[in-house]
Amino acid sequence: MKQQDYCIIYTTFPDLETAKKIIKGMIEHKFAACGNIFKLSSLYIWKGKIEEAPEYGALIKTKKINYKKVESFIKKNHPYQVPEVICWKIERGFKSYLDWIDSNAL
Repeated sequence: MKQQDYCIIYTTFPDLETAKKIIKGMIEHKFAACGNIFKLSSLYIWKGKIEEAPEYGALIKTKKINYKKVESFIKKNHPYQVPEVICWKIERGFKSYLDWIDSNAL
């Protein structure tokens, strides 16, 4: 595969347990090879009001062809009404790491 065939999908979760459960499910289904979870603080507008909440962000590494599978899995399993799901294509990367993604995500 070409280096441009890989992507990082970003999403957020309300708590660590939910983040781990959903990312583990994606890895078990081979929709993704890896997910990194980190604690953060979010400010956003919801129903006309500015909200602030602690959240957990996640970077999910996969192939671009898996984006729809990952998005669907998140929407199906996520507690938020409108979960954040954003995809960045990987322009360049260490070939051995991209090969690892290739062998661990269908």
